Amino acid sequence: MEPFKPLDAVAVPIAVANVDTDQIIPARFLWRKRGDGWGHLLFNDLRFNDAGSPRPQFVLNRPEYSAARILVADCNFGCGSSREHAVWALYDYGIRSVIAPSFGDIFFNNCLQNGLLPVQLPAATVMDLIDALQQTPGMHIAIDLEAQRLSGPDGATHSFAVDPFRKACLIAGTDEVVFTLGLANQLETFEQDYERKISWL
Repeated sequence: MEPFKPLDAVAVPIAVANVDTDQIIPARFLWRKRGDGWGHLLFNDLRFNDAGSPRPQFVLNRPEYSAARILVADCNFGCGSSREHAVWALYDYGIRSVIAPSFGDIFFNNCLQNGLLPVQLPAATVMDLIDALQQTPGMHIAIDLEAQRLSGPDGATHSFAVDPFRKACLIAGTDEVVFTLGLANQLETFEQDYERKISWL
């Protein structure tokens, strides 16, 4: 996965609460492998009709949002089953951050494991962002993960929380296993020093 760098990009609003993982990626596609690519299947049943033609009324099919890399959603985004594939679909589509008042717990952790930043903000703040994006499609949101700060279309800034270890992994563009393996020399030094200090054990 890519290192998470300061992001200033088009944001797309999904003004619907309780968007579940089956809506994000329908279950019938879960047989596919990670490397097969998932972006074209994102919100498949909402983006396309039974004949495979785009539904013009769905927000991601609007040209103003074609370059979106940030998604702003209503509460409890990513609820439902624990499928990691939902995050793969978002990531492969190009989404690098999802902003919402709340998330499904497993989805939230799957995002962090796969290089996608979930940003939790107060519901009123998120609704203001959604309103602004709907009124003027194509507007940008800027996210500075290092500073843990987000700037909305109106220039207002908002701080957000993120676990320090997860933050380090996102900035490095790696998962927790690879990040920990990168500390092998420090871990070995610690173990040797620890053994010297408690050699009687």
